[in-house]
Amino acid sequence: MAKTVSGPSRPNPKALAQAIAQYRQPSRLRSIFELVITLGAFVLLWVAMWASLHVGYWLTLLLAVPAAGFLVRVFLIQHDCGHGAFFRRHAINAWVGRVLGVVTLTPFDVWQRAHALHHATTGNLDRRGVGDIDILTVREYRARSWLGRLAYRTYRHPAVMFGVGPTFLFVLKQRLPFGMMREGWRPWISALATNAAIAGVVAGMMALVGPGHFLMIHMPVMVLAASMGVWLFYVQHQFEDTLWARSSGWTLQEAALYGSSHYDLPRVLRWFTANIGMHHIHHLCSRIPYYRLPQVLRDRPELNDVGRITLGQSFGTVRLTLWDETRQRLISFREARTA
Repeated sequence: MAKTVSGPSRPNPKALAQAIAQYRQPSRLRSIFELVITLGAFVLLWVAMWASLHVGYWLTLLLAVPAAGFLVRVFLIQHDCGHGAFFRRHAINAWVGRVLGVVTLTPFDVWQRAHALHHATTGNLDRRGVGDIDILTVREYRARSWLGRLAYRTYRHPAVMFGVGPTFLFVLKQRLPFGMMREGWRPWISALATNAAIAGVVAGMMALVGPGHFLMIHMPVMVLAASMGVWLFYVQHQFEDTLWARSSGWTLQEAALYGSSHYDLPRVLRWFTANIGMHHIHHLCSRIPYYRLPQVLRDRPELNDVGRITLGQSFGTVRLTLWDETRQRLISFREARTA
């Protein structure tokens, strides 16, 4: 269960959003350093995996774990670029994000639009559906047919949510922006240009190391990284004391601070995940670069216990599948049967 703060000590979201805005300015040198270290380590690990094929595939798979960690970090740099937080100039953020999108299989302009909608509507029960993990209220779930309930239970099953689902999302679903048919030509240009670049890189790598070796190296890394990324996104908003409300009682800052978790990870995991666990701060002011989020937490200790979840506690969130509007918390299917 996430640790919550109540009473007079409960931080005021609007006041905090204004106070932490001073941390928004990125450092060009720090951003370049983070980019070079992350991409450089990913490339070196990929080369090491290629070399390890001559030793044994067990070693290749072992190296896939840190390689996937760095690929997640590449995605989180792309994420900051999408918020205009990694560099001061919009054009640099956009083009770095587009190039990184070839590595992460994520069309930058398509993802940026969907993620902006997620930030603008997080916690709003009347505006679900874009950039979110699907969630039903208890009432909506009960109103479904048995087939509709089965479909939702299948979607929320860990094997789908963190297994086949992430791979489907990154490898197939993001190839075409079908959810943005009314957004004009930009999403299609972004998706098709990214697809063309991916095809060129994959063809080049296959020519260099061979099709079989390329798949043996890159597929485990991609599958692991996709699952890690979806897990992080899941924990950020799917915890017991998160916040969901109808539009009439919803405010952006309240949902940002109290609907997002503080995923308090061990230091090494915090580094690999680019401090994205400090998600309540990120949602409150998304223009803060990820390497400045710990400074906000140090200067604002009242934020430490807001939505705090440890690594051990986070595994219990998997059973939380439905929003109970009466009790104002996430509950499990079993709890819904007795509610």
